[in-house]
Amino acid sequence: MLKDLSVAGVLPASDIARARDFYRDKLGLEPENPEASDNLMYKCANGTGFLLYETSFAGTAKNTQLGFQSTDLDRDMADLRERGVVFEEYDMPGLKTENGVATLPDGERGAWFRDSEGNILSIATM
Repeated sequence: MLKDLSVAGVLPASDIARARDFYRDKLGLEPENPEASDNLMYKCANGTGFLLYETSFAGTAKNTQLGFQSTDLDRDMADLRERGVVFEEYDMPGLKTENGVATLPDGERGAWFRDSEGNILSIATM
């Protein structure tokens, strides 16, 4: 039943105004509901999207919460860096980044960064 339904991500924000600024200024995204004060809905390619809602639990997850799919990771990372996005560096079993980029065993490449609320987001080739 669920496989035929659309799906969208949900992210927490402890300060919705600060999050709105980050997603606009750093990621170039504008909410579909700009008048809202406690949640923001963002639409992306191919009918995908995510909701950002206000809660005190933002930034507590230690895992990737949302991932963007890229066809040109180097270009997209350069653009994000120009906007002030800082990529995470990891060195752990099974995952090591160099200049913010990890090359996975299947050849895909990915990078991770935090939003203004401490949520871990990724951008990767797929």
